[in-house]
Amino acid sequence: MFSERIKELRVQNQMPQRQLAAALDIDTATYCKIEKGERRAKKEQVSILSKLFNVNAEQLLTLWLADQVSAVVSSEQKIAPQALSLVVEALKRDI
Repeated sequence: MFSERIKELRVQNQMPQRQLAAALDIDTATYCKIEKGERRAKKEQVSILSKLFNVNAEQLLTLWLADQVSAVVSSEQKIAPQALSLVVEALKRDI
């Protein structure tokens, strides 16, 4: 989700991967892995990307967090939906 969105934004803005890598202070190969979904971006990098692309930081952060959660629960597909439901209910109570 996150990786697809940043690639889409990069293409729309006609920015080379090396430019984004430099802005994130990482090498181009590492940025390419983030864009392919082979490596996860750090939370701080999401803020930088939202500024570079001039998009809502909360929306980009939501995609980033969804990817983080998915990575954690993907190996437990049988029980993941139940676990996520419990988390949603707990978050509702905390609000």
